[in-house]
Amino acid sequence: MSKAFLAATVLCAVSQAAAAADLTALETRWLGAAFPVLHYARSLALPIDIIVQPQARPNDVPMAMGFAGGRCKLVLSLRGNASAEAQLAGVPQAAQGELIEAMAAHELGHCWRYARGAWHALPAGFVEVGEEMALDPAMLAASKAMRETRREEAYADLVALAWTRHSHPREYARVHAWLARLRDDQPVARNGHDTRTWVALAQDGSRFGDAARPFDDALPLWREGLVKDE
Repeated sequence: MSKAFLAATVLCAVSQAAAAADLTALETRWLGAAFPVLHYARSLALPIDIIVQPQARPNDVPMAMGFAGGRCKLVLSLRGNASAEAQLAGVPQAAQGELIEAMAAHELGHCWRYARGAWHALPAGFVEVGEEMALDPAMLAASKAMRETRREEAYADLVALAWTRHSHPREYARVHAWLARLRDDQPVARNGHDTRTWVALAQDGSRFGDAARPFDDALPLWREGLVKDE
Protein backbone atom coordinates (compact mmCIF):
# COMPACT_ATOMS: atom_id res chain seq x y z
CA MET A 1 0.00 0.00 0.00
CA SER A 2 1.57 3.34 -1.05
CA LYS A 3 2.15 6.28 1.25
CA ALA A 4 0.00 8.41 -1.03
CA PHE A 5 -2.93 6.02 -0.62
CA LEU A 6 -2.43 5.88 3.13
CA ALA A 7 -2.26 9.67 3.29
CA ALA A 8 -5.55 9.92 1.42
CA THR A 9 -7.00 7.43 3.90
CA VAL A 10 -5.86 9.62 6.78
CA LEU A 11 -7.40 12.60 5.03
CA CYS A 12 -10.72 10.80 4.73
CA ALA A 13 -10.67 9.71 8.35
CA VAL A 14 -9.68 13.08 9.77
CA SER A 15 -11.59 15.57 7.64
CA GLN A 16 -14.75 14.44 5.91
CA ALA A 17 -15.20 17.84 4.25
CA ALA A 18 -11.76 17.74 2.66
CA ALA A 19 -12.13 14.09 1.79
CA ALA A 20 -14.84 14.89 -0.71
CA ALA A 21 -12.42 16.88 -2.82
CA ASP A 22 -10.35 15.22 -5.53
CA LEU A 23 -6.69 15.51 -4.68
CA THR A 24 -4.24 16.77 -7.26
CA ALA A 25 -1.00 14.92 -7.91
CA LEU A 26 0.90 17.61 -5.98
CA GLU A 27 -1.45 17.38 -2.99
CA THR A 28 -1.21 13.62 -3.01
CA ARG A 29 2.59 13.79 -3.05
CA TRP A 30 2.70 16.23 -0.14
CA LEU A 31 0.21 14.23 1.90
CA GLY A 32 2.14 11.07 1.14
CA ALA A 33 5.33 12.65 2.44
CA ALA A 34 3.53 13.96 5.52
CA PHE A 35 1.79 10.65 6.23
CA PRO A 36 4.13 9.44 9.04
CA VAL A 37 3.50 12.68 10.93
CA LEU A 38 -0.26 12.53 10.34
CA HIS A 39 -0.35 8.91 11.44
CA TYR A 40 1.57 9.78 14.59
CA ALA A 41 -0.79 12.67 15.34
CA ARG A 42 -3.75 10.32 15.08
CA SER A 43 -2.08 7.86 17.45
CA LEU A 44 -1.94 10.66 20.01
CA ALA A 45 -5.59 11.57 19.38
CA LEU A 46 -4.62 15.14 18.60
CA PRO A 47 -7.62 17.14 17.34
CA ILE A 48 -6.42 17.78 13.78
CA ASP A 49 -8.54 18.43 10.71
CA ILE A 50 -6.92 18.56 7.27
CA ILE A 51 -8.18 21.26 4.94
CA VAL A 52 -7.29 21.34 1.24
CA GLN A 53 -7.92 24.80 -0.16
CA PRO A 54 -9.55 24.74 -3.61
CA GLN A 55 -7.62 27.90 -4.49
CA ALA A 56 -4.67 29.44 -2.70
CA ARG A 57 -4.94 33.06 -1.67
CA PRO A 58 -2.15 35.61 -2.20
CA ASN A 59 0.77 35.03 0.17
CA ASP A 60 -0.53 31.64 1.37
CA VAL A 61 2.21 29.23 2.39
CA PRO A 62 1.85 25.65 1.11
CA MET A 63 1.29 24.13 4.57
CA ALA A 64 0.13 25.95 7.68
CA MET A 65 -1.55 25.29 11.01
CA GLY A 66 -4.55 27.22 12.22
CA PHE A 67 -6.86 26.83 15.17
CA ALA A 68 -10.64 27.03 15.44
CA GLY A 69 -13.23 25.61 17.79
CA GLY A 70 -10.64 23.92 19.96
CA ARG A 71 -9.19 22.01 17.01
CA CYS A 72 -6.05 22.27 14.91
CA LYS A 73 -6.48 22.93 11.20
CA LEU A 74 -3.70 21.72 8.94
CA VAL A 75 -4.23 23.73 5.76
CA LEU A 76 -2.75 22.82 2.39
CA SER A 77 -2.65 25.72 -0.07
CA LEU A 78 -1.08 24.18 -3.15
CA ARG A 79 -3.65 24.75 -5.90
CA GLY A 80 -2.98 27.90 -7.88
CA ASN A 81 -0.03 28.71 -5.66
CA ALA A 82 2.85 29.73 -7.91
CA SER A 83 5.29 29.70 -4.99
CA ALA A 84 3.98 26.48 -3.42
CA GLU A 85 7.33 24.71 -3.73
CA ALA A 86 9.63 27.72 -3.42
CA GLN A 87 11.02 26.31 -0.16
CA LEU A 88 12.06 23.20 -2.07
CA ALA A 89 13.77 25.05 -4.93
CA GLY A 90 16.88 23.27 -6.11
CA VAL A 91 16.01 20.04 -4.31
CA PRO A 92 15.35 17.06 -6.62
CA GLN A 93 11.82 15.71 -6.20
CA ALA A 94 13.17 12.37 -5.01
CA ALA A 95 14.89 14.13 -2.11
CA GLN A 96 11.97 16.34 -1.08
CA GLY A 97 10.04 13.82 1.00
CA GLU A 98 12.01 14.27 4.24
CA LEU A 99 11.75 18.06 3.90
CA ILE A 100 7.97 17.99 3.49
CA GLU A 101 7.77 15.55 6.39
CA ALA A 102 9.79 18.01 8.50
CA MET A 103 7.35 20.78 7.55
CA ALA A 104 4.48 18.61 8.73
CA ALA A 105 6.31 17.86 11.98
CA HIS A 106 6.81 21.61 12.46
CA GLU A 107 3.05 22.14 12.17
CA LEU A 108 2.48 19.20 14.52
CA GLY A 109 4.58 21.04 17.09
CA HIS A 110 2.18 23.99 16.84
CA CYS A 111 -0.82 21.72 17.30
CA TRP A 112 0.74 20.03 20.32
CA ARG A 113 1.28 23.36 22.04
CA TYR A 114 -2.24 24.54 21.22
CA ALA A 115 -3.94 21.31 22.26
CA ARG A 116 -2.15 21.36 25.62
CA GLY A 117 -3.17 24.95 26.32
CA ALA A 118 0.46 26.07 26.24
CA TRP A 119 0.27 28.48 23.31
CA HIS A 120 2.56 31.45 24.03
CA ALA A 121 3.31 30.02 27.49
CA LEU A 122 6.88 29.73 28.70
CA PRO A 123 8.25 26.45 30.08
CA ALA A 124 7.85 25.83 33.79
CA GLY A 125 10.50 27.58 35.83
CA PHE A 126 11.59 29.96 33.06
CA VAL A 127 11.75 33.57 34.22
CA GLU A 128 12.18 36.43 31.79
CA VAL A 129 14.77 39.05 32.65
CA GLY A 130 14.58 42.67 31.62
CA GLU A 131 11.60 44.48 30.24
CA GLU A 132 10.93 45.93 26.82
CA MET A 133 10.11 49.60 26.71
CA ALA A 134 8.82 51.90 23.96
CA LEU A 135 7.18 55.30 23.82
CA ASP A 136 4.64 54.00 21.32
CA PRO A 137 2.33 51.39 22.91
CA ALA A 138 1.50 49.97 19.48
CA MET A 139 5.18 49.39 18.76
CA LEU A 140 5.63 47.69 22.12
CA ALA A 141 2.64 45.42 21.46
CA ALA A 142 3.96 44.55 17.99
CA SER A 143 7.38 43.69 19.41
CA LYS A 144 5.82 41.46 22.07
CA ALA A 145 3.69 39.70 19.43
CA MET A 146 6.75 39.06 17.25
CA ARG A 147 8.66 37.66 20.23
CA GLU A 148 5.80 35.31 21.13
CA THR A 149 5.51 34.16 17.51
CA ARG A 150 9.29 33.68 17.24
CA ARG A 151 9.29 31.48 20.32
CA GLU A 152 6.48 29.30 18.97
CA GLU A 153 8.17 29.01 15.59
CA ALA A 154 11.42 28.09 17.30
CA TYR A 155 9.75 25.33 19.30
CA ALA A 156 8.11 23.98 16.13
CA ASP A 157 11.43 24.06 14.26
CA LEU A 158 13.02 22.03 17.04
CA VAL A 159 10.15 19.52 16.99
CA ALA A 160 10.70 19.13 13.23
CA LEU A 161 14.42 18.54 13.76
CA ALA A 162 13.86 16.15 16.66
CA TRP A 163 11.41 14.22 14.49
CA THR A 164 13.97 14.03 11.69
CA ARG A 165 16.72 12.99 14.09
CA HIS A 166 14.70 9.96 15.19
CA SER A 167 12.90 9.12 11.94
CA HIS A 168 15.66 9.84 9.40
CA PRO A 169 18.98 10.06 11.28
CA ARG A 170 21.03 9.69 8.10
CA GLU A 171 19.20 12.66 6.58
CA TYR A 172 19.49 14.90 9.63
CA ALA A 173 22.43 17.00 8.44
CA ARG A 174 20.77 17.61 5.07
CA VAL A 175 17.41 18.58 6.60
CA HIS A 176 19.09 20.81 9.17
CA ALA A 177 21.14 22.57 6.48
CA TRP A 178 17.99 23.12 4.42
CA LEU A 179 16.13 24.61 7.41
CA ALA A 180 19.12 26.76 8.33
CA ARG A 181 19.16 28.21 4.80
CA LEU A 182 15.46 29.02 5.02
CA ARG A 183 15.86 30.73 8.39
CA ASP A 184 18.94 32.68 7.26
CA ASP A 185 16.73 34.54 4.77
CA GLN A 186 15.25 37.08 7.18
CA PRO A 187 14.06 40.50 5.99
CA VAL A 188 14.16 41.83 9.56
CA ALA A 189 16.17 40.44 12.46
CA ARG A 190 14.20 39.07 15.42
CA ASN A 191 10.95 38.92 13.47
CA GLY A 192 8.37 36.23 14.09
CA HIS A 193 10.21 33.61 12.01
CA ASP A 194 13.79 34.44 12.97
CA THR A 195 14.57 31.16 14.70
CA ARG A 196 18.26 31.15 13.79
CA THR A 197 19.36 31.03 17.44
CA TRP A 198 17.53 27.75 18.01
CA VAL A 199 18.40 26.19 14.65
CA ALA A 200 22.07 26.86 15.32
CA LEU A 201 21.82 25.13 18.70
CA ALA A 202 20.49 22.02 16.96
CA GLN A 203 23.22 21.71 14.33
CA ASP A 204 24.52 18.65 16.14
CA GLY A 205 21.57 16.27 16.15
CA SER A 206 23.00 14.36 19.08
CA ARG A 207 21.96 17.25 21.30
CA PHE A 208 18.44 15.89 21.13
CA GLY A 209 17.85 13.24 23.72
CA ASP A 210 16.02 9.95 23.53
CA ALA A 211 12.61 11.04 24.76
CA ALA A 212 9.66 9.06 23.45
CA ARG A 213 8.15 12.16 21.87
CA PRO A 214 9.74 14.90 19.75
CA PHE A 215 7.85 17.47 21.82
CA ASP A 216 9.87 16.47 24.89
CA ASP A 217 13.14 16.23 22.98
CA ALA A 218 12.70 19.82 21.77
CA LEU A 219 12.28 21.32 25.25
CA PRO A 220 15.91 21.51 26.49
CA LEU A 221 17.17 23.26 23.37
CA TRP A 222 14.09 25.48 23.32
CA ARG A 223 14.82 26.62 26.88
CA GLU A 224 18.48 27.22 26.01
CA GLY A 225 17.48 29.34 23.03
CA LEU A 226 14.99 31.33 25.11
CA VAL A 227 17.84 32.43 27.35
CA LYS A 228 20.00 33.44 24.36
CA ASP A 229 17.06 35.30 22.79
CA GLU A 230 16.52 37.51 25.84
